Amino acid sequence: MAHYLDLAPNRLTEDPLILIVPGINNSNSRHWQSRWERQRDDCARVDLGMWDDPHRNTWVNKLNLAIHRAERPVVLVAHSLGCLAVAWWAEYEQPSRGNPVVSALLVAPPDVDRPGTDLRLARFGACPRATLPFPSFLVASDNDDYCQLRTARMLAQDWGSRFVSAGRIGHINAESGLGDWTFGRELLGRLLREHRDTQDRLAGPARRSAARHARLAANP
Repeated sequence: MAHYLDLAPNRLTEDPLILIVPGINNSNSRHWQSRWERQRDDCARVDLGMWDDPHRNTWVNKLNLAIHRAERPVVLVAHSLGCLAVAWWAEYEQPSRGNPVVSALLVAPPDVDRPGTDLRLARFGACPRATLPFPSFLVASDNDDYCQLRTARMLAQDWGSRFVSAGRIGHINAESGLGDWTFGRELLGRLLREHRDTQDRLAGPARRSAARHARLAANP
């Protein structure tokens, strides 16, 4: 199966692994996360377990294990409560910037601190508010029953995420009827390209230095 960005084959092992992080009840076969997983060869789902009765620390620990087992850079694609698992992972693990997670697409995070919210969501409160140590998009819907748009904007500001409004499409899940959700794929593609461009810039000076040393060695 072709790589989404059509990178050279010898670069695939250097490119990020995309880890799918679903929310409550996992993502069914019609969900855009599941569609992406089927379509991409650089994509894997994190098995958080306890899907209908999530436990915060269990989810964070399983996410941490998946990230470190990747043994390569990681891009997180989280939906709903999965976004809070990502935020709590960053809060607990305090990773250095861009290592091992290089970026994240955070879609439809719920307001876990809203009075009267589902107790399964409330277990993930109070929501961490520290700036995330990696670039990210936070995508929200104008009519998401789990989070008001204003709250999502504030959360994006706190996390240091680039806020994106996806329009009036509910909770951005299977019931939203998004199919492959082309708009989300474009955002993911942008994150991957940004990472690739950063790596190319960093590699440039190293390649020039190696070439200079090679010339000196050849002409003592």
